[in-house]
Amino acid sequence: MMKVLFAASEAVPFIKTGGLADVAGSLPRYFDTEKYDVRIILPKYICMDERWKGQLHFLCHFYVHLSWRRQYVGIFETKQDGITYYFVDNEFYFAGDKPYNNIYEDVEKFAFFSKAVIEAIPYLDFFPDVIHCHDWQTGLIPVFLRTLYGDEKCYSDIRTVFSIHNLKFQGRWRLPAVMDITGLPEQIFTADKLESYGEANYLKGGVVYADAITTVSPTYAKEILTPEGGEGLDGLMYARRNRLYGILNGIDYKEYDPMTDLYLSNHYNEMNHTEGKALNKAKLQKDLGLPVEKDVFLLGMVSRMTDQKGFDLIAYVMDELMNTERLQFVVAGTGEAKYEQMLSYFAGKYPDKMHVTIGYSEELAHRIYGSCDAFLMPSLFEPCGLSQLMSLRYGTVPIVRETGGLKDTVEAYNEYEHTGTGFSFANYNAHEMLDALRYAVRVYGTDRKSWNDMIVRGMQKDFSWEKSAREYQELYHTVVSETGRCR
Repeated sequence: MMKVLFAASEAVPFIKTGGLADVAGSLPRYFDTEKYDVRIILPKYICMDERWKGQLHFLCHFYVHLSWRRQYVGIFETKQDGITYYFVDNEFYFAGDKPYNNIYEDVEKFAFFSKAVIEAIPYLDFFPDVIHCHDWQTGLIPVFLRTLYGDEKCYSDIRTVFSIHNLKFQGRWRLPAVMDITGLPEQIFTADKLESYGEANYLKGGVVYADAITTVSPTYAKEILTPEGGEGLDGLMYARRNRLYGILNGIDYKEYDPMTDLYLSNHYNEMNHTEGKALNKAKLQKDLGLPVEKDVFLLGMVSRMTDQKGFDLIAYVMDELMNTERLQFVVAGTGEAKYEQMLSYFAGKYPDKMHVTIGYSEELAHRIYGSCDAFLMPSLFEPCGLSQLMSLRYGTVPIVRETGGLKDTVEAYNEYEHTGTGFSFANYNAHEMLDALRYAVRVYGTDRKSWNDMIVRGMQKDFSWEKSAREYQELYHTVVSETGRCR
């Protein structure tokens, strides 16, 4: 049986700030349990909900050396949906009201976490064939393994897979500080290893030292090889292109199921979506204080409110959109103050056409997916995107920019061939987005049969984790077969 240890800074259901948590918490449940033992190790944050902390059982404790520091490590354990979770405890590092703090605090926090993960292995009675590391917070695990541990306890035979969920976030900080934190030798901090533009770079370390690198969609894997998408690391990514794999993210089809979703008042599938979605739409309109109009085009958006997600495009054409199209727009999320204020301003200006919720609610997110006619994602870049997969699952037609995983998962509507699952535009341009929106509104208003056929095609697509899990299984076998096993 192959043993795989996921190392991540967050995972559902225990702690979540973004899509990383959905991947790290959902994907392990889709491996063949007769052939794969996949477990997850996370920080034990003080801010974790008490209901989860109450389920953890103390396993052991030990100490690690982080340069000149000698730090306590507690290991806790629990099981959830048949998956074993381990938690690294240290109240100095994992205190606070949120998982991430300032970068100068986080670089030490996650250096400690990476070292603790490696040194916890002998205590777990679980010696992994592969450690699957996620994002910059775990980028030092491959570095530590290859530079500090040698042949000790067969550590040299552990393979590492490093997954990039968003190349923009790299864990960069001052070289002298990171040298002091990690205790790594000076020759590690060179341009061909951890140094990047005069700083130490955790994500770069993971890319350089891992046996394989993955990212979360085939198109994004190509985009990060270019100066436009490489976030300053395109040269390194191109150099490691033979070790780079684009494996599309999935979603948990048990959690996101319009037939069983506890947040929806009316359930439906591709056979009765017209009635089910119409009832949910009316209820959402009423609850949010919008006019209850059956045939108005209800557009939804659940997102972090940042430049990456295309909110500058929305700001540019909002007045034109609201004054020329018969639609309602429902938005939920948090992010940059300028976009929260912008959206709140337009919601106040157009109270019968727009509702904005500043904050995140799992219930409201599910209701938007299950009630709206269309879902907007005009991203500047999108490594994979999960919201378009959820909207397809719920029969809510996505309107997206052709980038990253959005390009891989949304097939543009073709009115002549009667194909496609959504609407798309190519260039990062506000009026191209507006044209795509207007096209969607026109099809919805004048050709409801084609619209409903598009809904069915989208709902019948399979973006569950099964296919992705099979691809990861093949990758694990590839990296493990490149070395002899020591057990």
